[in-house]
Amino acid sequence: MVTAVRHLGPNWYATVMGTAIVGTAGAALPVRLPGLRPLCAAFWALSLALLLALLAARALHWRHHRGQARAHLLDPATAPFYGCLAMALLAVGGGALAVGRDWIGIRAAVALDAVLFGAGTVVGLVAAVAVPYLMAVRHRVEPAQATPVWLLPLVAPMVSAALGPPLVPYLPAGQPRQTLLFGCFALFGLSLLATFVMLPVVFGRLVTGGPLPLVLTPTLFLVLGPLGQSTTAVGNLAQAAPGVVAGPDGRGPAVLAVLYGVPVMGFALLWLALAAAHAVRARRHGMRFAMTWWAFTFPVGTCVTGAAALARHTGLVVYDVLACALYGVLVAAWAVVAVHTARGLLSGALLAAPRPAPRPTPSAPRPATARTTSGAVR
Repeated sequence: MVTAVRHLGPNWYATVMGTAIVGTAGAALPVRLPGLRPLCAAFWALSLALLLALLAARALHWRHHRGQARAHLLDPATAPFYGCLAMALLAVGGGALAVGRDWIGIRAAVALDAVLFGAGTVVGLVAAVAVPYLMAVRHRVEPAQATPVWLLPLVAPMVSAALGPPLVPYLPAGQPRQTLLFGCFALFGLSLLATFVMLPVVFGRLVTGGPLPLVLTPTLFLVLGPLGQSTTAVGNLAQAAPGVVAGPDGRGPAVLAVLYGVPVMGFALLWLALAAAHAVRARRHGMRFAMTWWAFTFPVGTCVTGAAALARHTGLVVYDVLACALYGVLVAAWAVVAVHTARGLLSGALLAAPRPAPRPTPSAPRPATARTTSGAVR
């Protein structure tokens, strides 16, 4: 077991995120299909089991392979994945309150969500500062190396902003509720502005540097994360604001949810089409399965919850249809990726030592390392 976790990187937390969002997004759908809610609760339970297993495995990794763990932290291709730890904690916590309460009860769900929300928010804020700092002073990255993976530590606070509002009604009225609500607004702004700074770098690299390496092509879907999650965040903030924000200011979040969410969801659909076109091209050129395929899950799930939030606040059926259609894409993507991941684990390919990467030429982007892909299955 100790040897098996030697090359277990923080990107594995994406399996927790991608599984948890299937349950959370399903619970947010505007339709109530027979058996859907128990199925969503089962996905949440699976995500909780995955989280516990990964936390234990990563603890072994840090204890017995400290040098390898430090190398991951100092590798510009791997360090951004530490944002996945925060989002995994938050996703499981939010899922507990959304659907897990059906199995464990409301009191246990609130307690679990509060613990995981607090831990995930702290880890996310640390990652949002530490990873860009390391990129600036230790990693020495170049514009040609930019990939959507760089967004991961910056998106984590947005997940907190989206999943904090459901906890507001369980706090004492007055200052505690207001503090959490406005704290989530602050997290929303922090992540949004940081994304606005980083996204042009990523888009510029894509347009001027050509397509990403095949194994990194699925990471284009990561851009959907801040778009869908921010739309979800303003929708949840608007839902929690009445009774917490006094006076006419209480209507402001509801207006923001529509004025912000509608255009951002439009851009998300544009990016979804662009990313899908790149993915089809990469598949035709021989793209094989790697852990980067988990980017097909959580970001799409945030668009499901974002569309569902817009459906609630606008009353438009088109957003109901959009949420259901995207959820179908999410479930199909999860099924494909989960099967490939299980197969790669059983064969040992996903936990194998990384292959040495060729030295990049000055005119070409640095090739993705096996640490980035965490074992492409050949």
